[in-house]
Amino acid sequence: MAHPMKRLPPLPALHTFLITAQCCNFTRAAELLHITQGAVSRQIAGLEAHLGYPLFLRQARGLALTDQGREFYPRIQQVFALIDEAVEEVGARRKALQLKAPTCAMRWLLPRLMKWQALRPDVPVELTTTIAYGVDFRREEFDAAMIYAQAPGHGVVARHLFDERLTPVCTRQVLEGPLPLDTPADLERHVLLHPARDKHDWENWLRAAGHNPGPLSGGHHFDTLDLALSVASQGTGIALGDWSLIGDELDKGHLVAPFDLRVPTGGAYYLVYPERREPDPKLRELLDWLWREAHVDKID
Repeated sequence: MAHPMKRLPPLPALHTFLITAQCCNFTRAAELLHITQGAVSRQIAGLEAHLGYPLFLRQARGLALTDQGREFYPRIQQVFALIDEAVEEVGARRKALQLKAPTCAMRWLLPRLMKWQALRPDVPVELTTTIAYGVDFRREEFDAAMIYAQAPGHGVVARHLFDERLTPVCTRQVLEGPLPLDTPADLERHVLLHPARDKHDWENWLRAAGHNPGPLSGGHHFDTLDLALSVASQGTGIALGDWSLIGDELDKGHLVAPFDLRVPTGGAYYLVYPERREPDPKLRELLDWLWREAHVDKID
């Protein structure tokens, strides 16, 4: 014959016992629990009635634990310690790391974060993208950021990922189309996609390639390099791509690079976090992993 399951004591009463056993004083326990002394006394009496044995000796000089109370106390301590540990561990697992990155880095960063989540589903990451290249940890609540800059700046711990090196990119259809793309001078006969109105990046690349361009007329202007690359991948023209960011698209054949020359701009990508605080171990693990990905993938 199955025995009915014994009803467990109520958790609030067990917590009241734990606090009272720590100080052996109803008045002090009431202060710590923010309830009345009478409520403490009633909860302890109810718990003793439930258990069937006394937990405290009520003496003129105060409270003392009975033999059963002394045996019960460390076990209840352990129970509440396990509850605290469970709350902390589950809460830590559910809290996503907050990461910020510029949209121009998405081609490289997003596939790797998806790979990270497959490897470590217990360490979720929430990514915020922006056209801004930097981060201000004094005003922005991020755990870390991937930034683009000449130098990482002050007040941060930085890990260098890769330098920006630009090279023309287009679709294979454009490369094999009716207009030749054999020399840098041929580029001026194509639609050039500019990531800024000043056309500075294209002029620098052409000069580095040994071609001194006249005023670059025509073409299309965009607010970011990322938008220019998106249009180039549709076969609309030729954009400058950052060699370190477009490896996946080159590997898949979405884009091709007609020339071997990659011109450094002086800018670079960094992983940064606030200098003022030690990073969470899970954040450090993610940043270390991204850094290794950047250096494994690095193409000379």
